[in-house]
Amino acid sequence: MPGTGTRARPRTRTQQLVDSLDVFAYDRLPAPVVRQAKNALYDCLGALLAATSRRYPVMELLEKTAAEAGPGTSRLFGSPLRTNAATAALANGTLAYYCDIESHHPSANVHAIAVVAPAALAVAERQRSSGADVLAATVAGIDVAARVSYALGPAVQYARGFHPTTVAGTFGSAVAAGLLLGLDGERFAEALGLAGTSASGLLSWVDDPTEQSRPLNIGLAAQAGVQAATLAALGMRGPADVFGGKYPFGLAFTGQWDQEALLAGIGERYAVGELFFKRNSCCVFIPAALDGLLDVMRTHDLRPADVESVAVRAPRSSYHVVDANPLRSHCMQYVLAVAAHRGRVGFADIMTDLRLTDPGIAALGDRVTVTGDAALDERAGALRQSVASVTEVTARTGETYVRDVEHPLGAAENPLSEADLERKFTALTADVLDGERARGIKAAVDGLDGAADVAALTSLLEAGTVSRVR
Repeated sequence: MPGTGTRARPRTRTQQLVDSLDVFAYDRLPAPVVRQAKNALYDCLGALLAATSRRYPVMELLEKTAAEAGPGTSRLFGSPLRTNAATAALANGTLAYYCDIESHHPSANVHAIAVVAPAALAVAERQRSSGADVLAATVAGIDVAARVSYALGPAVQYARGFHPTTVAGTFGSAVAAGLLLGLDGERFAEALGLAGTSASGLLSWVDDPTEQSRPLNIGLAAQAGVQAATLAALGMRGPADVFGGKYPFGLAFTGQWDQEALLAGIGERYAVGELFFKRNSCCVFIPAALDGLLDVMRTHDLRPADVESVAVRAPRSSYHVVDANPLRSHCMQYVLAVAAHRGRVGFADIMTDLRLTDPGIAALGDRVTVTGDAALDERAGALRQSVASVTEVTARTGETYVRDVEHPLGAAENPLSEADLERKFTALTADVLDGERARGIKAAVDGLDGAADVAALTSLLEAGTVSRVR
């Protein structure tokens, strides 16, 4: 109280983050940030809708999950079902990462949009939020997911077997949901505490070739964040300072926490502007080598049979994730061999092992080796996760060609155009959307900040608009 001579208690680590969230108010966001948020959301919806095709088994499983949870206000996209917001976030988050072709934040190593967008849309449908509020919540959630990953150290999370998207992404989901629920400062801190007690996510899915537990990790993060914010809104208490206190979050997951990395430049630089937009269905540690290999083949007019060997140097912190992985989407040997023969890798190429039917793909895959290079990690910096690769291609003639790719095509430093993104969306959704509906979704995303109710967009994603393939 004034005049008592007492000094105000310093703000906790968690409160410092909560105090900073007002920088994400829609009217404070620069126009390029809003545009990039729309691009990220549009790209994510393309990846999500592609996964609703009935050629894949996941949709039926998610419909059963939604039906078991019971009716609610939030849509399971591509289905007639509506369920509670947390379950919708689980289902739609799983779909968003299923095809592994949505955007990714490379240096923080988080699939932030796949967690945050489903969470934001699920809560926004329940709250009948405006499109501008959804965009602001999406920007904030992506930012916080990346910042928490930086504070923990992305490479250290991987080294310990944690999936950064699920660990850090839970906070991004909670922030997006909390903003849309209008949580005040104290309840927001409680929501982050509850999110922290729910955060997990192991990399053990790399041994699951069904490609089901991998995307479920992202759905679980989306669900946990929504649930944490919802419980806090109802009055549930949680750890008041999950990032500090006696047993802080970082101590549990990586043994470290960098508060400066959590808060540095907040409101000045935005993680949504640092996203990498994928062109192929594969782990983010593969595109640099894929670009290098295809560039060599185009430049020197090589056919797959002309390639004697491919030696890839990938970051030491992550190369083991993509070296001879039984999960085809995360197998450098498989992805490079398919790309060399087909020019690209779609999710259908991941679901079916082409090595069993194409001896050329099998043979080239056997000629690809992957090693770890600590220099690539050092080049990225201690708190960043490198996705660079150095690819050495040796031709049958004996010539050797080297490509050092720091920023694959689609990275913020080497971006796709908006026309490229629209072509990608059209290709991804060709089996599940007609042209009119696809154009309607694009227009709805472009005009989202003028929509009084997010249903202007989400109504285009419900049953009857997708799943035409049987």
